[in-house]
Amino acid sequence: MMNWEKLLLPEGLKPSDTDLQRSQFERDFDRIIFSAPFRNLQDKTQVFPLPENDFVHTRLTHSLEVSSVGRSLGKSAGKFLLDKYPELAAKKLQPFDIGGIVATAALAHDIGNPPFGHAGEEAISDFFKFHDIGKMWEQKCSANEWQDLTNFEGNAQGFRMLVDTRNGMNISPATLAAFTKYPRPAWCQSTDKKRRSQKKFGFYTSNLSDYQLLAQKMGIPQLAENCYMRHPLAFLVEAADDICYSIIDLEDGCTLGLVSLEETILLMAAIIGERYKPEKLREYSSPKQKLAIMRAMAISQLIKETTFVFEQYETEILSGEFDQALTEIIPSAKRLEAITELSVKKIYRSQPVLEKEAAGYQVLEGLLSTFSEALFHYHFDKERFSGHNKSILRLLPEEYELQTDHEAYVLMRELLDFISGMTDKHALSLYRRVKGITIPNT
Repeated sequence: MMNWEKLLLPEGLKPSDTDLQRSQFERDFDRIIFSAPFRNLQDKTQVFPLPENDFVHTRLTHSLEVSSVGRSLGKSAGKFLLDKYPELAAKKLQPFDIGGIVATAALAHDIGNPPFGHAGEEAISDFFKFHDIGKMWEQKCSANEWQDLTNFEGNAQGFRMLVDTRNGMNISPATLAAFTKYPRPAWCQSTDKKRRSQKKFGFYTSNLSDYQLLAQKMGIPQLAENCYMRHPLAFLVEAADDICYSIIDLEDGCTLGLVSLEETILLMAAIIGERYKPEKLREYSSPKQKLAIMRAMAISQLIKETTFVFEQYETEILSGEFDQALTEIIPSAKRLEAITELSVKKIYRSQPVLEKEAAGYQVLEGLLSTFSEALFHYHFDKERFSGHNKSILRLLPEEYELQTDHEAYVLMRELLDFISGMTDKHALSLYRRVKGITIPNT
């Protein structure tokens, strides 16, 4: 059984022990907001390629909205926990502290995602699985390292970025643990595949020791060797993301004309229930106003339902007996499922989205093949290191330590840091330049 005091305040950490103006959890939030990896989310695809006219969400706006929902969920859960466990209140914890942990972890939840959304993750994985240049690196890696490279995972990349001191975020243990929805490496499989926390993986082989230390500090038990239970607040971070992408992807689909306004309103009304008043909605002439009102009411209802379910299962979550998505067991679960089914059919498989995914595959494969081939020749096959290879390596960022005799896995991890950290536009621009499609102006 996990212990809330240790999960929230490991090793005697206090909410505001070093700065009277901000708690540790507020400082976590601010550090992420001002970080370069977070800023890059402004030009990364959420679902749709960025259109010229209608506003749709980027990874940045999505992350801000998930954080807002996460804060509401965390504050409600915090009030419940402080009432149930007086020893937490005695440590001067407040509901907004717990809200701050969830809000910050939710703010960072997509920080490791590459350009072009989930298609970008698949493109990177497929490069190492199937591309001749990608497969050259297998002989230079251990089996566990190769599992990482052939299964690029945005959650694990996000963990890597959060613990990398060069990014300057240095967030608290509670926030980092709440961020880690899938606490296992790629090569470690839980014995129970039904556990939600084991659906994906959350850190790379190179960060295993970081998570082991984190789990030890917070008293998070193992399910199997190197395979851990979730921090309980990670369920709220996941729920905030589930709520936002379900409702807001639908709203974006309606804005772009892929789903009718009438159908969108009906789907959201099913969640809102008795509070939905069609006659009041008719008072607003603008479709955007109608969508905004329906979205706000639907999200409010889903927050209420999720909070109730978290409180209901809190003991089982703490013991590890409960391990599924909260949004799968709320009263509106079937209604959310109906939205997902429609979104898959009309939004995620729409022509603009499929075209974006196809472009993402081409761009990322092109960048990876060009840079990784040059790196392989430079480090392991000097006889084939060409002038073209030399020119390509000069395009790597200054912090890339080319002269250092790194192991192959380290070289690829750093290359993936560089490429996955790019915005969509930067990736496309660099691809055009290295392929000679665009010649820079002199």
